[in-house]
Amino acid sequence: MVRPDPQLKDRLLHFIRNNHIGMFRQWFTDLEPLGIESGVLTILVKQDVHRRYLENKAIDTFQEAAQAVTGRLLGLKFVEEGELESPLLPAAHTDQQTVVLSPDLTFDQFIVGTNNQLASAASVAVCDRPGRSYNPLFLYANVGLGKTHLLQSIGHRLNTTNSSIRWMLTTCEEFSSNFQEALVHQNVSEFRSRYRDLDVLLVDDIQELAGREKIQEEFFHTFNALHQAGKQVVLTANAAPSDIPQLEERLISRFSSGLVTRIEPPEFETRVAIVHQKAKTHGFQLSENVAAFLAARVDGNIRELEGALTRIHSLHVLQQLPITLDLAKIAIGIDDGDAPKSSTPSIQDIMDAISHYYDLKLTDLLSRRRHKSVAMPRQLGMWLARRYTRYSLEEIGSYFGGRDHTTVMHAVKAVTKRREEDESVASEVQIIEQMLLGEQESENAA
Repeated sequence: MVRPDPQLKDRLLHFIRNNHIGMFRQWFTDLEPLGIESGVLTILVKQDVHRRYLENKAIDTFQEAAQAVTGRLLGLKFVEEGELESPLLPAAHTDQQTVVLSPDLTFDQFIVGTNNQLASAASVAVCDRPGRSYNPLFLYANVGLGKTHLLQSIGHRLNTTNSSIRWMLTTCEEFSSNFQEALVHQNVSEFRSRYRDLDVLLVDDIQELAGREKIQEEFFHTFNALHQAGKQVVLTANAAPSDIPQLEERLISRFSSGLVTRIEPPEFETRVAIVHQKAKTHGFQLSENVAAFLAARVDGNIRELEGALTRIHSLHVLQQLPITLDLAKIAIGIDDGDAPKSSTPSIQDIMDAISHYYDLKLTDLLSRRRHKSVAMPRQLGMWLARRYTRYSLEEIGSYFGGRDHTTVMHAVKAVTKRREEDESVASEVQIIEQMLLGEQESENAA
Protein backbone atom coordinates (compact mmCIF):
# COMPACT_ATOMS: atom_id res chain seq x y z
CA MET A 1 0.00 0.00 0.00
CA VAL A 2 1.39 3.38 -1.03
CA ARG A 3 1.50 5.80 1.90
CA PRO A 4 -0.40 9.00 1.13
CA ASP A 5 0.94 12.53 1.11
CA PRO A 6 1.12 13.64 4.79
CA GLN A 7 -0.96 16.68 3.84
CA LEU A 8 -3.67 14.62 2.13
CA LYS A 9 -5.96 14.68 5.16
CA ASP A 10 -5.85 18.48 5.44
CA ARG A 11 -6.45 18.84 1.72
CA LEU A 12 -9.42 16.45 1.81
CA LEU A 13 -11.03 18.29 4.71
CA HIS A 14 -10.35 21.68 3.12
CA PHE A 15 -12.08 20.54 -0.08
CA ILE A 16 -15.14 19.27 1.80
CA ARG A 17 -15.34 22.42 3.93
CA ASN A 18 -15.35 24.60 0.84
CA ASN A 19 -17.49 22.48 -1.50
CA HIS A 20 -19.83 20.55 0.80
CA ILE A 21 -20.25 22.82 3.82
CA GLY A 22 -23.45 21.22 5.04
CA MET A 23 -21.80 17.79 5.00
CA PHE A 24 -18.72 18.69 7.05
CA ARG A 25 -18.62 17.45 10.65
CA GLN A 26 -16.08 18.23 13.36
CA TRP A 27 -15.34 14.51 13.88
CA PHE A 28 -14.04 14.27 10.30
CA THR A 29 -10.77 15.54 11.78
CA ASP A 30 -10.37 12.14 13.50
CA LEU A 31 -10.26 10.28 10.17
CA GLU A 32 -6.86 9.06 8.97
CA PRO A 33 -5.98 8.28 5.32
CA LEU A 34 -3.85 5.09 5.42
CA GLY A 35 -2.74 4.71 1.85
CA ILE A 36 -3.60 3.89 -1.75
CA GLU A 37 -3.60 0.35 -3.15
CA SER A 38 -4.98 -0.82 -6.50
CA GLY A 39 -6.57 2.57 -7.07
CA VAL A 40 -8.42 2.58 -3.73
CA LEU A 41 -7.80 5.09 -0.93
CA THR A 42 -8.28 3.51 2.50
CA ILE A 43 -9.38 5.75 5.37
CA LEU A 44 -9.27 4.66 9.01
CA VAL A 45 -12.43 5.35 11.05
CA LYS A 46 -12.42 5.15 14.85
CA GLN A 47 -16.07 4.26 15.48
CA ASP A 48 -18.44 1.86 13.79
CA VAL A 49 -21.27 4.41 13.81
CA HIS A 50 -19.01 6.86 11.96
CA ARG A 51 -18.11 4.25 9.39
CA ARG A 52 -21.73 3.36 8.68
CA TYR A 53 -22.66 7.02 8.36
CA LEU A 54 -19.80 7.69 5.95
CA GLU A 55 -20.57 4.64 3.81
CA ASN A 56 -24.25 5.53 3.53
CA LYS A 57 -24.22 9.32 3.49
CA ALA A 58 -20.79 10.66 2.55
CA ILE A 59 -18.83 8.23 0.42
CA ASP A 60 -19.53 10.14 -2.81
CA THR A 61 -18.41 13.38 -1.17
CA PHE A 62 -15.13 11.87 0.04
CA GLN A 63 -14.52 10.17 -3.30
CA GLU A 64 -15.01 13.47 -5.12
CA ALA A 65 -12.63 15.15 -2.67
CA ALA A 66 -10.00 12.42 -3.05
CA GLN A 67 -10.08 12.62 -6.82
CA ALA A 68 -9.99 16.42 -6.81
CA VAL A 69 -6.98 16.78 -4.49
CA THR A 70 -4.92 13.89 -5.91
CA GLY A 71 -5.82 14.33 -9.58
CA ARG A 72 -6.37 10.55 -9.78
CA LEU A 73 -9.45 8.40 -10.42
CA LEU A 74 -9.70 6.71 -7.02
CA GLY A 75 -12.07 4.39 -5.25
CA LEU A 76 -12.63 4.75 -1.50
CA LYS A 77 -12.82 2.38 1.44
CA PHE A 78 -13.48 3.08 5.13
CA VAL A 79 -12.05 0.60 7.66
CA GLU A 80 -11.88 0.19 11.42
CA GLU A 81 -8.80 -0.82 13.40
CA GLY A 82 -10.11 -4.36 13.98
CA GLU A 83 -10.22 -4.99 10.24
CA LEU A 84 -6.56 -4.00 9.92
CA GLU A 85 -5.67 -6.70 12.44
CA SER A 86 -8.01 -9.34 10.95
CA PRO A 87 -8.97 -8.19 7.46
CA LEU A 88 -10.97 -11.35 6.68
CA LEU A 89 -13.32 -10.92 9.63
CA PRO A 90 -16.26 -8.54 9.09
CA ALA A 91 -17.42 -6.36 11.94
CA ALA A 92 -20.12 -7.96 14.09
CA HIS A 93 -23.38 -6.06 14.54
CA THR A 94 -26.24 -6.86 16.92
CA ASP A 95 -28.65 -4.25 15.61
CA GLN A 96 -30.84 -4.42 12.53
CA GLN A 97 -31.77 -0.81 11.95
CA THR A 98 -33.04 0.10 8.51
CA VAL A 99 -32.23 3.76 9.25
CA VAL A 100 -28.59 4.85 9.36
CA LEU A 101 -27.62 6.30 12.74
CA SER A 102 -26.29 9.84 12.51
CA PRO A 103 -23.28 10.58 14.74
CA ASP A 104 -24.85 14.01 15.30
CA LEU A 105 -27.93 12.60 17.01
CA THR A 106 -26.77 11.29 20.39
CA PHE A 107 -27.84 12.02 23.97
CA ASP A 108 -24.62 13.99 24.47
CA GLN A 109 -25.64 16.37 21.69
CA PHE A 110 -29.30 16.65 22.70
CA ILE A 111 -29.97 19.94 24.47
CA VAL A 112 -32.36 19.39 27.37
CA GLY A 113 -34.78 22.19 28.30
CA THR A 114 -38.13 22.51 30.00
CA ASN A 115 -39.75 21.76 26.64
CA ASN A 116 -38.30 18.25 26.35
CA GLN A 117 -37.11 17.26 29.82
CA LEU A 118 -39.58 14.40 30.36
CA ALA A 119 -39.09 13.02 26.85
CA SER A 120 -35.31 13.03 27.30
CA ALA A 121 -35.40 11.39 30.75
CA ALA A 122 -37.81 8.71 29.57
CA SER A 123 -35.64 7.95 26.53
CA VAL A 124 -32.61 7.43 28.76
CA ALA A 125 -34.67 5.26 31.11
CA VAL A 126 -35.75 2.84 28.39
CA CYS A 127 -32.08 2.31 27.50
CA ASP A 128 -31.24 1.46 31.11
CA ARG A 129 -34.30 -0.76 31.67
CA PRO A 130 -35.74 -1.80 28.27
CA GLY A 131 -39.21 -3.26 28.58
CA ARG A 132 -39.54 -2.26 32.23
CA SER A 133 -39.65 1.53 32.06
CA TYR A 134 -42.32 3.39 30.07
CA ASN A 135 -43.39 0.63 27.71
CA PRO A 136 -44.44 1.69 25.19
CA LEU A 137 -42.83 5.13 25.06
CA PHE A 138 -44.68 7.43 22.67
CA LEU A 139 -42.98 10.74 21.75
CA TYR A 140 -44.82 13.29 19.65
CA ALA A 141 -44.00 16.77 18.38
CA ASN A 142 -44.17 19.03 15.38
CA VAL A 143 -41.51 18.70 12.70
CA GLY A 144 -37.94 19.49 13.73
CA LEU A 145 -38.31 19.52 17.53
CA GLY A 146 -36.14 16.52 18.39
CA LYS A 147 -38.23 13.34 18.44
CA THR A 148 -36.08 11.64 15.79
CA HIS A 149 -32.96 12.86 17.62
CA LEU A 150 -34.12 11.06 20.77
CA LEU A 151 -35.01 7.91 18.83
CA GLN A 152 -31.54 7.81 17.28
CA SER A 153 -29.97 8.59 20.66
CA ILE A 154 -31.61 5.47 22.07
CA GLY A 155 -30.08 3.47 19.22
CA HIS A 156 -26.62 4.89 19.92
CA ARG A 157 -26.93 4.10 23.64
CA LEU A 158 -28.07 0.53 22.98
CA ASN A 159 -25.13 0.07 20.61
CA THR A 160 -22.58 1.12 23.22
CA THR A 161 -23.96 -0.20 26.51
CA ASN A 162 -25.28 -3.71 25.83
CA SER A 163 -24.01 -5.64 22.83
CA SER A 164 -26.40 -8.56 23.52
CA ILE A 165 -29.58 -6.50 23.01
CA ARG A 166 -31.29 -7.11 19.68
CA TRP A 167 -32.82 -3.89 18.46
CA MET A 168 -34.07 -2.21 15.31
CA LEU A 169 -34.56 1.41 14.30
CA THR A 170 -36.92 1.83 11.39
CA THR A 171 -39.65 4.08 10.02
CA CYS A 172 -43.34 3.34 9.65
CA GLU A 173 -42.94 3.72 5.90
CA GLU A 174 -40.13 1.15 5.88
CA PHE A 175 -42.23 -1.27 7.96
CA SER A 176 -45.09 -0.87 5.48
CA SER A 177 -42.83 -1.32 2.46
CA ASN A 178 -41.17 -4.43 3.92
CA PHE A 179 -44.54 -5.98 4.73
CA GLN A 180 -45.84 -5.39 1.21
CA GLU A 181 -42.68 -6.94 -0.25
CA ALA A 182 -43.11 -9.92 2.07
CA LEU A 183 -46.65 -10.43 0.77
CA VAL A 184 -45.47 -10.29 -2.84
CA HIS A 185 -42.60 -12.74 -2.27
CA GLN A 186 -44.63 -14.94 0.10
CA ASN A 187 -42.15 -14.73 2.98
CA VAL A 188 -44.33 -13.13 5.65
CA SER A 189 -43.01 -15.48 8.31
CA GLU A 190 -39.48 -14.20 7.70
CA PHE A 191 -40.74 -10.60 7.89
CA ARG A 192 -42.48 -11.31 11.20
CA SER A 193 -39.42 -13.00 12.63
CA ARG A 194 -37.31 -10.00 11.71
CA TYR A 195 -39.57 -7.49 13.46
CA ARG A 196 -40.68 -9.60 16.41
CA ASP A 197 -37.50 -11.40 17.48
CA LEU A 198 -36.20 -8.22 19.07
CA ASP A 199 -35.60 -6.77 22.50
CA VAL A 200 -36.23 -3.18 21.39
CA LEU A 201 -38.19 -1.83 18.41
CA LEU A 202 -37.88 1.87 17.56
CA VAL A 203 -40.29 3.23 14.94
CA ASP A 204 -40.25 6.79 13.61
CA ASP A 205 -43.31 8.58 12.18
CA ILE A 206 -45.89 6.01 13.26
CA GLN A 207 -48.64 8.41 12.12
CA GLU A 208 -48.01 7.00 8.62
CA LEU A 209 -50.19 4.04 9.68
CA ALA A 210 -53.23 6.31 9.21
CA GLY A 211 -55.75 4.82 6.81
CA ARG A 212 -53.72 1.69 6.04
CA GLU A 213 -55.91 -1.11 7.35
CA LYS A 214 -53.72 -4.10 6.46
CA ILE A 215 -50.58 -2.40 7.76
CA GLN A 216 -52.38 -1.44 10.97
CA GLU A 217 -53.45 -5.07 11.41
CA GLU A 218 -49.89 -6.32 10.98
CA PHE A 219 -48.39 -3.70 13.27
CA PHE A 220 -51.02 -4.41 15.92
CA HIS A 221 -49.91 -8.05 16.08
CA THR A 222 -46.24 -7.07 15.96
CA PHE A 223 -46.77 -4.66 18.84
CA ASN A 224 -48.66 -7.27 20.86
CA ALA A 225 -46.01 -9.93 20.30
CA LEU A 226 -43.26 -7.63 21.57
CA HIS A 227 -45.21 -6.05 24.42
CA GLN A 228 -46.53 -9.34 25.78
CA ALA A 229 -42.99 -10.70 25.78
CA GLY A 230 -41.81 -7.73 27.84
CA LYS A 231 -39.88 -6.18 24.96
CA GLN A 232 -39.49 -2.41 24.58
CA VAL A 233 -41.35 -0.39 21.95
CA VAL A 234 -40.63 3.30 21.29
CA LEU A 235 -42.73 5.24 18.79
CA THR A 236 -42.64 8.79 17.47
CA ALA A 237 -45.32 10.77 15.67
CA ASN A 238 -46.44 14.29 14.85
CA ALA A 239 -49.54 13.95 17.04
CA ALA A 240 -50.79 12.14 20.13
CA PRO A 241 -52.27 8.66 19.49
CA SER A 242 -55.85 9.91 19.91
CA ASP A 243 -55.22 12.71 17.38
CA ILE A 244 -53.89 10.54 14.55
CA PRO A 245 -56.71 10.31 11.97
CA GLN A 246 -57.98 6.93 10.75
CA LEU A 247 -56.07 5.02 13.42
CA GLU A 248 -57.88 2.00 14.87
CA GLU A 249 -59.09 2.33 18.44
CA ARG A 250 -57.18 -0.76 19.53
CA LEU A 251 -53.92 0.79 18.33
CA ILE A 252 -54.75 4.08 20.03
CA SER A 253 -55.33 2.10 23.22
CA ARG A 254 -52.05 0.18 22.90
CA PHE A 255 -50.00 3.28 22.08
CA SER A 256 -51.51 5.17 25.03
CA SER A 257 -50.94 2.39 27.54
CA GLY A 258 -47.41 3.49 28.44
CA LEU A 259 -45.97 7.01 28.61
CA VAL A 260 -47.18 9.52 26.03
CA THR A 261 -45.22 12.77 26.14
CA ARG A 262 -45.08 15.82 23.93
CA ILE A 263 -41.96 17.75 22.97
CA GLU A 264 -42.77 21.45 22.95
CA PRO A 265 -40.97 24.15 20.93
CA PRO A 266 -37.76 25.17 22.74
CA GLU A 267 -37.61 28.35 24.79
CA PHE A 268 -35.11 31.07 23.99
CA GLU A 269 -32.31 29.84 26.29
CA THR A 270 -32.63 26.32 24.90
CA ARG A 271 -32.51 27.64 21.34
CA VAL A 272 -29.31 29.55 22.14
CA ALA A 273 -27.71 26.35 23.48
CA ILE A 274 -28.89 24.44 20.39
CA VAL A 275 -27.35 27.06 18.10
CA HIS A 276 -23.99 26.73 19.86
CA GLN A 277 -24.17 22.91 19.75
CA LYS A 278 -25.04 22.77 16.06
CA ALA A 279 -22.24 25.21 15.20
CA LYS A 280 -19.77 23.11 17.18
CA THR A 281 -20.89 19.98 15.32
CA HIS A 282 -20.05 21.66 12.02
CA GLY A 283 -16.67 22.85 13.27
CA PHE A 284 -17.10 26.56 13.97
CA GLN A 285 -18.03 28.88 16.84
CA LEU A 286 -20.44 31.77 17.30
CA SER A 287 -20.32 34.76 19.61
CA GLU A 288 -23.06 35.09 22.22
CA ASN A 289 -24.64 38.00 20.33
CA VAL A 290 -24.85 36.08 17.05
CA ALA A 291 -26.25 32.98 18.78
CA ALA A 292 -28.83 35.08 20.63
CA PHE A 293 -29.83 36.89 17.45
CA LEU A 294 -30.41 33.61 15.60
CA ALA A 295 -32.30 32.10 18.52
CA ALA A 296 -34.55 35.17 18.71
CA ARG A 297 -35.23 35.43 14.98
CA VAL A 298 -35.52 31.73 14.09
CA ASP A 299 -37.98 30.47 16.67
CA GLY A 300 -39.53 27.68 14.60
CA ASN A 301 -38.06 24.20 14.39
CA ILE A 302 -34.47 23.12 14.81
CA ARG A 303 -34.06 22.42 11.10
CA GLU A 304 -34.69 26.09 10.36
CA LEU A 305 -31.92 26.99 12.82
CA GLU A 306 -29.60 24.52 11.10
CA GLY A 307 -30.44 26.06 7.74
CA ALA A 308 -29.55 29.52 9.04
CA LEU A 309 -26.26 28.20 10.44
CA THR A 310 -25.39 26.55 7.13
CA ARG A 311 -25.94 29.84 5.29
CA ILE A 312 -23.77 31.71 7.81
CA HIS A 313 -21.01 29.14 7.56
CA SER A 314 -21.19 29.20 3.74
CA LEU A 315 -20.75 32.98 3.64
CA HIS A 316 -17.93 32.73 6.19
CA VAL A 317 -16.02 30.05 4.26
CA LEU A 318 -16.71 30.97 0.64
CA GLN A 319 -16.43 34.74 0.96
CA GLN A 320 -13.89 34.79 3.81
CA LEU A 321 -16.16 36.96 5.93
CA PRO A 322 -15.95 37.07 9.74
CA ILE A 323 -18.98 35.67 11.56
CA THR A 324 -20.58 38.84 12.89
CA LEU A 325 -24.08 40.05 13.63
CA ASP A 326 -24.17 41.76 10.22
CA LEU A 327 -23.28 38.48 8.50
CA ALA A 328 -26.01 36.68 10.45
CA LYS A 329 -28.54 39.29 9.29
CA ILE A 330 -27.51 38.77 5.68
CA ALA A 331 -27.71 34.99 6.07
CA ILE A 332 -31.35 35.07 7.19
CA GLY A 333 -32.39 37.69 4.65
CA ILE A 334 -31.98 40.97 6.52
CA ASP A 335 -29.56 42.75 4.21
CA ASP A 336 -30.04 46.50 4.44
CA GLY A 337 -26.39 47.39 4.00
CA ASP A 338 -26.95 49.06 0.63
CA ALA A 339 -30.20 50.77 1.61
CA PRO A 340 -30.29 54.26 3.10
CA LYS A 341 -30.37 54.17 6.90
CA SER A 342 -33.91 54.71 8.16
CA SER A 343 -34.46 57.22 10.92
CA THR A 344 -36.87 54.74 12.51
CA PRO A 345 -35.02 52.22 14.70
CA SER A 346 -35.48 48.49 14.18
CA ILE A 347 -36.08 46.03 16.99
CA GLN A 348 -32.46 44.93 16.66
CA ASP A 349 -31.35 48.58 17.06
CA ILE A 350 -33.47 48.79 20.21
CA MET A 351 -32.02 45.57 21.61
CA ASP A 352 -28.49 46.78 20.90
CA ALA A 353 -29.14 50.14 22.58
CA ILE A 354 -30.69 48.51 25.66
CA SER A 355 -27.85 45.98 25.92
CA HIS A 356 -25.23 48.72 25.60
CA TYR A 357 -26.83 51.15 28.06
CA TYR A 358 -27.48 48.60 30.79
CA ASP A 359 -24.33 46.55 30.05
CA LEU A 360 -26.34 43.39 29.44
CA LYS A 361 -25.67 40.44 27.18
CA LEU A 362 -28.29 39.92 24.50
CA THR A 363 -28.77 36.39 25.83
CA ASP A 364 -29.73 37.80 29.25
CA LEU A 365 -32.07 40.38 27.76
CA LEU A 366 -33.98 37.68 25.87
CA SER A 367 -33.80 35.05 28.61
CA ARG A 368 -36.38 34.00 31.21
CA ARG A 369 -34.51 35.72 34.03
CA ARG A 370 -36.84 37.89 36.15
CA HIS A 371 -34.30 39.77 38.24
CA LYS A 372 -35.00 43.51 38.24
CA SER A 373 -31.63 44.25 36.61
CA VAL A 374 -32.82 42.31 33.54
CA ALA A 375 -36.60 42.53 33.68
CA MET A 376 -36.78 46.33 33.71
CA PRO A 377 -34.49 46.82 30.65
CA ARG A 378 -36.41 44.07 28.84
CA GLN A 379 -39.71 45.84 29.51
CA LEU A 380 -38.23 49.10 28.31
CA GLY A 381 -37.11 47.39 25.12
CA MET A 382 -40.66 46.19 24.51
CA TRP A 383 -42.02 49.67 25.22
CA LEU A 384 -39.61 51.20 22.69
CA ALA A 385 -40.44 48.52 20.12
CA ARG A 386 -44.13 49.26 20.54
CA ARG A 387 -43.53 53.01 20.18
CA TYR A 388 -41.10 53.05 17.28
CA THR A 389 -41.89 49.98 15.16
CA ARG A 390 -44.99 48.72 13.41
CA TYR A 391 -44.79 45.22 14.88
CA SER A 392 -47.78 43.75 16.69
CA LEU A 393 -47.68 42.75 20.34
CA GLU A 394 -47.29 39.10 19.30
CA GLU A 395 -44.38 39.89 16.97
CA ILE A 396 -42.58 41.99 19.60
CA GLY A 397 -42.99 39.17 22.11
CA SER A 398 -41.51 36.74 19.62
CA TYR A 399 -38.43 38.92 19.18
CA PHE A 400 -37.98 39.25 22.94
CA GLY A 401 -37.41 35.58 23.67
CA GLY A 402 -40.74 34.14 22.53
CA ARG A 403 -43.05 35.90 24.97
CA ASP A 404 -46.78 36.21 24.43
CA HIS A 405 -48.72 39.39 23.70
CA THR A 406 -49.99 39.78 27.28
CA THR A 407 -46.40 40.02 28.56
CA VAL A 408 -45.68 42.79 26.06
CA MET A 409 -48.89 44.58 26.98
CA HIS A 410 -47.95 44.45 30.67
CA ALA A 411 -44.45 45.76 29.87
CA VAL A 412 -45.83 48.71 27.91
CA LYS A 413 -48.20 49.68 30.73
CA ALA A 414 -45.52 49.22 33.40
CA VAL A 415 -42.94 51.41 31.62
CA THR A 416 -45.54 54.08 30.81
CA LYS A 417 -46.49 54.27 34.47
CA ARG A 418 -42.91 54.31 35.80
CA ARG A 419 -41.93 56.92 33.23
CA GLU A 420 -44.69 59.22 34.49
CA GLU A 421 -44.01 58.63 38.20
CA ASP A 422 -40.21 58.30 38.37
CA GLU A 423 -37.93 61.02 36.96
CA SER A 424 -34.91 58.71 36.90
CA VAL A 425 -36.78 56.24 34.68
CA ALA A 426 -37.95 59.09 32.43
CA SER A 427 -34.33 60.23 32.15
CA GLU A 428 -33.10 56.76 31.21
CA VAL A 429 -35.80 56.45 28.55
CA GLN A 430 -34.80 59.82 27.09
CA ILE A 431 -31.11 58.90 26.98
CA ILE A 432 -31.82 55.63 25.17
CA GLU A 433 -34.15 57.39 22.74
CA GLN A 434 -31.33 59.84 22.00
CA MET A 435 -29.03 56.90 21.33
CA LEU A 436 -31.58 55.53 18.87
CA LEU A 437 -32.82 58.70 17.18
CA GLY A 438 -30.36 61.46 17.83
CA GLU A 439 -30.80 64.54 20.00
CA GLN A 440 -33.12 66.52 17.74
CA GLU A 441 -35.39 63.66 16.80
CA SER A 442 -35.74 62.65 20.45
CA GLU A 443 -36.92 66.15 21.36
CA ASN A 444 -39.42 66.14 18.53
CA ALA A 445 -40.76 62.75 19.51
CA ALA A 446 -41.23 63.66 23.22
